[in-house]
Amino acid sequence: MAQYANYPSLKDKVICITGGATGIGAVMVEQFCLQGSKVVFNDIADKEAEILCDKVEKSTGNRPLYQHVDVTDIDALKAFITSLESSLGGVDVLINNVANDQRHSPLEIDPEGWRACLAVNLDASFFACQAVIPQMRKARKGNIINLSSINVLIGPKQMPGYVAAKSALNGLGKSLANQYGEYGIRVNTILPGWVATDKQMTLWLTPEADREWQKSVALRGQLQPLQIANMALFLAADDSEMITGQQFIIDAGRT
Repeated sequence: MAQYANYPSLKDKVICITGGATGIGAVMVEQFCLQGSKVVFNDIADKEAEILCDKVEKSTGNRPLYQHVDVTDIDALKAFITSLESSLGGVDVLINNVANDQRHSPLEIDPEGWRACLAVNLDASFFACQAVIPQMRKARKGNIINLSSINVLIGPKQMPGYVAAKSALNGLGKSLANQYGEYGIRVNTILPGWVATDKQMTLWLTPEADREWQKSVALRGQLQPLQIANMALFLAADDSEMITGQQFIIDAGRT
């Protein structure tokens, strides 16, 4: 059985994860709880979130905190993050994980659909950063990890909104890292490849698609959420204390 690193610096750190009820986010919730962190996450999938909280508490003895927040409601999102300063002493690590990779035709999507795509995949991350940076600046330390995608490098069809939003996150991370580094705030970006989450397996990662994927990668085998979470743990820990403004690709050599 594989053995993974323990990061003492993560114990008792306040970790805020957006969209943490399922997929990569849910695995991050569990892994940070295993490290002894104080984990709080938001989502709109209440049933899945409660199941996850029960599961994580049973497996780690550390129950994460969940709050129903729709990230497209900017006021609610900012209020949620701002409230963590008084309730938990402030956010040490913000992980902007929430995303929606629905497909759409470039010629058929209307303005409302385009804005809805950007609202989830870009706006939520920016305004979460806007809400958390004042508390990190006050503490003169902090860590933001944005989840982008290798789709910004390969440009798949039928995903212009998603690709545009995730591309913007790469630039956002660079800009924020440069502006707030003087306050000890680090900002990095993870670009996962095609991760075998339940959603992807149900909607897109068919056996046929997986066979094509395997032809394009250097390392055979499906990418798992844990492999993305492991990078987030490292970037959140003091072990990476001089890394900021960087982009980390985890795609089995696809790009």
